[in-house]
Amino acid sequence: MSDSYFPRWRAQTSTAKSVVAPDERLPWPQMFAMGVQHVVAMFGSTVLAPLLMGFDPNLCIFMSGIATLLFFVVVGGRVPSYLGSSFAFIGLVIAVTGYSGHGPNTNIAVALGGIIACGVVYALIGVLVSVVGTAWIETLMPPVVTGAIVAVIGLNLAPIAVKSVSASQFDSWMALVTILCVGGVAVFTRGMLQRLLILVGLAIAYAIYAVVTNGLGMGKPIDFAIVGNAAWFGMPKFTAPVFDPHAMTMLVPIAVILVAENLGHIKAVAAMTGQNLDRYVGRAFIGDGLGTIVSGFSGGTGMTTYAENIGVMAVTKIYSTLVFAIAAVIALALGFSPKFGAVIQTIPGPVLGGTSIVVFGLIAVTGARIWVVNRVDFSDNRNLIVAAVTLVLGAGDFSLKLGNFGLGGIGTATFGAIILYALLRKKPAQEAAV
Repeated sequence: MSDSYFPRWRAQTSTAKSVVAPDERLPWPQMFAMGVQHVVAMFGSTVLAPLLMGFDPNLCIFMSGIATLLFFVVVGGRVPSYLGSSFAFIGLVIAVTGYSGHGPNTNIAVALGGIIACGVVYALIGVLVSVVGTAWIETLMPPVVTGAIVAVIGLNLAPIAVKSVSASQFDSWMALVTILCVGGVAVFTRGMLQRLLILVGLAIAYAIYAVVTNGLGMGKPIDFAIVGNAAWFGMPKFTAPVFDPHAMTMLVPIAVILVAENLGHIKAVAAMTGQNLDRYVGRAFIGDGLGTIVSGFSGGTGMTTYAENIGVMAVTKIYSTLVFAIAAVIALALGFSPKFGAVIQTIPGPVLGGTSIVVFGLIAVTGARIWVVNRVDFSDNRNLIVAAVTLVLGAGDFSLKLGNFGLGGIGTATFGAIILYALLRKKPAQEAAV
């Protein structure tokens, strides 16, 4: 990489080369197509998370673009990542707002204050890492821990994807058709089609769904009326935060989960690209923290680097950071265009759910990849216990509550992995002597 703040992004013209590095780029039409694919990859979760908390999905799409561009600038375009709505906030946001699960959240302002406080702590951790380095974090969260946490995110999200396609047998079968479409594109195509496997597979499944439902009268047809009724242009609806001490105290600890997520994502990207990204970890935390702060001040959710998009990188082998800047600009356009958002919203639930099953599975496998690349020794009982317990806590959505403080599955798995590794890190003296 060059010594300038931003890379020069060398144009890759060779079609024989399978990997596009962070400081490289493809021809612009292909870059735009990849940007669209990353928007599709993040869309389901960036819309689902705010819906579960009663936030405005269109605003959250818009803020994901803002946060991603902030992150891109802070890291100097060196770390390929997309920032979207974090699932780590869902349980505690519902707790502090008393959200019933239907319609807009009337107490959203209280949650926003807590989200901002969490973002501030997260950014301060980033400043500390920039000053003293990552050694202390890596001591707390070595590859066995970060790999388990990344894998757990995919496994914890798995029931959401499966439940979304389980309303009827028709939905379940269409989800399987979607999986086969994505898998078929991944295995049986070559070149750019293969690199756009998520987008192309989803488009094929969308077309099949439209034929079966709107054409043959089976299942729930796609409602295109929402596209016709939506305006071409509209401003996002912003909400001002309220700084409630109780809500802030409850939401601030989520910063630890975001640190673990982000560190795991960076390690995953480093493993895939073969580049050491440790010197950008502090800046990545700061960028993610600033994205969360700005989102909170605007009425959006807390932000995190998205494993969904890392999953896309894992199969496309395109790591160009410019792709994420393009995806962010597309997200901004989505936020300003209710009609464009309505088109995306016509994607049938079973198709989006089937795609989510593939992407969430890729997240889980990315965690396992961290173990493989870092040669985690599972003959060591310490590593075995930490990984085993973490996976079950997260996949089983094990929750803990202590007074007003509560943790969902990802939270208990994250803290459990860190604490368990710390407790088991040093072998007893008598064992070491042997």
